[in-house]
Amino acid sequence: MRPAVSARRLFTTMAVLALLGIAVSSISLYHHYGSETTSYCDFGQSFNCDMVNRSIYSTVMGIPVALIGVLGYLAILILATIFRSRPETSLIVLIASIAGLGFAVYLTYIEAFVLAVWCVLCLSSLALIAMIAGSAGALAWQERRHK
Repeated sequence: MRPAVSARRLFTTMAVLALLGIAVSSISLYHHYGSETTSYCDFGQSFNCDMVNRSIYSTVMGIPVALIGVLGYLAILILATIFRSRPETSLIVLIASIAGLGFAVYLTYIEAFVLAVWCVLCLSSLALIAMIAGSAGALAWQERRHK
């Protein structure tokens, strides 16, 4: 019985989503260090990426959250491309993406209930890591089913 979606296609999907995540996180990192006010993500009092990217919650132990995002997405990209043929890769990507999703949900909580300001880039990253986790979950479930 052939799986509904091949492992190769799921890894390709995760790699493309990780590339998009690197792009979104890189833009966020650039603006984290920016000193000028930007208008690309300023949609009034409720949506302002500058306020989120430059808040006290934009770093963890001095490391910008956006840099953590770049590195996390880069790790997923490497796993989904270079190491995809290894049997343990799907489980590692699943664990990494669930950890990333948990972190993104925490940061979304901060946006909603502490800062009361939304960042479109952050929400985009949340959507991307959720799709990666979903793809990784589908792959892990499929591999377990076909053992």
